[in-house]
Amino acid sequence: MALPKAGSNWVEGDRFFDRDAELEQLRQRVADGTHTLITAQRRMGKTSLLREFLRRLRKEGHFEAVFADLESAQTAADVVAELGTASRHIQSLTSRLKAMSAKVTGRIDSLEAFELKVQLRANVDGGTWRQQGEALFADMERSRKPVVLAVDELPIFLTTVLGDSAEQRGEGTRDAADFMNWLRTMAQRYRRVTLILAGSIGLMPVLRRLGLSAQANVYAPLELKAWDEETAIACLGELAGTAGIDFPADLRGQVCGRLRCCVPHHVQQFFAHLEERLVRDQRGKAERSDIEAVYDEMLGVRGQIDLAHYEDRLQMALGEDDYLTALELLTEAAVAGGTLATNTLSRYRDAGLSGSVDSVLYVLEHDGYLVPGPQGYRFVSGLFEDWWRARHGAHFVPIKQRGT
Repeated sequence: MALPKAGSNWVEGDRFFDRDAELEQLRQRVADGTHTLITAQRRMGKTSLLREFLRRLRKEGHFEAVFADLESAQTAADVVAELGTASRHIQSLTSRLKAMSAKVTGRIDSLEAFELKVQLRANVDGGTWRQQGEALFADMERSRKPVVLAVDELPIFLTTVLGDSAEQRGEGTRDAADFMNWLRTMAQRYRRVTLILAGSIGLMPVLRRLGLSAQANVYAPLELKAWDEETAIACLGELAGTAGIDFPADLRGQVCGRLRCCVPHHVQQFFAHLEERLVRDQRGKAERSDIEAVYDEMLGVRGQIDLAHYEDRLQMALGEDDYLTALELLTEAAVAGGTLATNTLSRYRDAGLSGSVDSVLYVLEHDGYLVPGPQGYRFVSGLFEDWWRARHGAHFVPIKQRGT
């Protein structure tokens, strides 16, 4: 089949590739009314999986499908306005949304999302968001068809609520706990609404940081793993066929070996760089020399925008003290050939760092930066390892060489 290039955003429809097993798992869970938490490292395709799953549900017509993105939400009231806006196409919510905003007239589902969100937000505040939010869930419950509510970037919202300063954290932690308690209650009370949660950082590390791990018990985890080599090779082959490029299977296998972890976005970005290179050189066939050249290009300035986002999201997930510890541990692993040895970790534990070594390792493992092994921890992605080494390793002094 023809596979158009995906670009850097989420994909659905004819741009969506693979994930049949995960789509079927989601389908079964929705049929059973099981709330789901999707876990994976960054760029694994969580948002694309959600969007494609909801698209298929809408096409089949047995469920109402709602997608709410909380990345820009600052408060619980913002979340309620986002939920109302995202669910405006559900007929049972029409009266509710009009009641929430006296300015709304005419057809709710025909309003621009931004316009409706602004109007709803003006009528939801810190004292009313719980009642207004529950009313939305109650109206979804009364919908003619069961509702699947996919909530993206919930962890980002929680870190925003938590705040950056020590002064903000006390109140922020209480607000985050209040919101998660409310959401858990909604999930348990309104059984015709099935929740699917996801985010570009892991929810469990954020809840653990807030002391709220028990709040995740109502959601069954679904891990979205990297593509295996066979799938990645097939994707590269279909992309090449669509673009009219001769890309031999053995060279596609070399791409997988170089990336080491076949993150779907990285696989497709590699092809995008390769295609640009071939067009520039007026060639229609990939050569062995192109593999290293494109890989180096992804490590360069053009590739840094995407990979630097890993670093930004890590800081958001950890907070300042633990983030500084993560910088130390990841750079130590990078300059040591990709492995953070057990005896090296012991040195760091004894060094009295500002952040907790074991808490940081939990997040680095959960969010797919490092994986444990018999000799210690190693990078999951060869691409990210090489990029991190180039970015941070030049002037780094390993811990065993310090103070000598």
